[in-house]
Amino acid sequence: MLQIEDLHVSIEDREVLKGLSLEIKPGETFILFGPNGSGKTSLLMTLMGFANYKVTAGKITFNGHDITHAPIYERARLGIGMSFQRPPTIHGLKTRHLVTMCAKHRNRDVDAEELAHKLNFAQFLERDINSGFSGGEIKRSELLQLMAQKPSLLLFDEPESGVDLENMALIGNTVRDLLNGSLRPTPNASMKELRSQRSTSGLIITHTGYILDYILADRGQVLYDGVLCCESNPRAILEHIGKFGYKECVRCLK
Repeated sequence: MLQIEDLHVSIEDREVLKGLSLEIKPGETFILFGPNGSGKTSLLMTLMGFANYKVTAGKITFNGHDITHAPIYERARLGIGMSFQRPPTIHGLKTRHLVTMCAKHRNRDVDAEELAHKLNFAQFLERDINSGFSGGEIKRSELLQLMAQKPSLLLFDEPESGVDLENMALIGNTVRDLLNGSLRPTPNASMKELRSQRSTSGLIITHTGYILDYILADRGQVLYDGVLCCESNPRAILEHIGKFGYKECVRCLK
């Protein structure tokens, strides 16, 4: 579904991604770890097409389309959706209207009220986007937009960030449902069977690893100083980071 080849990205003449290559298959969920400032958010913003992130070399292919220099709206219409760690407040635009637009430009007809009820969010539909929202409410607003858009590739920048323990289950279960798409797993289905049935892919940045309690994660890697390393099972990576930090990543890269 997603193929990144030797990607180099700069922000204001500072290189933040240094020859990154990554492939995500249909139905696969990929977990990305790394310390602050390692380039994780830069990767997601580049994949989404934000202009400040300049691709200086390499190629990004999504479902057979070369999107290396495609505008944001084109990527969204092709089926890429993103949940931001710190999305902006948009005054003058009601949440209900944005949800409707997210669906419309993917040729979908949705009931905003019905979707919002699933997130206990119906009371926020007439409020401006993220205006006065708490951290957990912002996350639910982001998820509501993704539910309306229904992308085939989901990008999550720290979905646990700013979410209290009371709301974590709701956020985690919604992320899982988005990744499962229309899949309704049969009872006692094996992990291999579940993976083969899914068509929606995900790329998720996490620091805490809480999201791993709710989703079926396939692979993980560490991004350190703009370079990918240490591919393994996501839980194994998280456990290793918890014990030893990122210092061994530095040793491996050397």
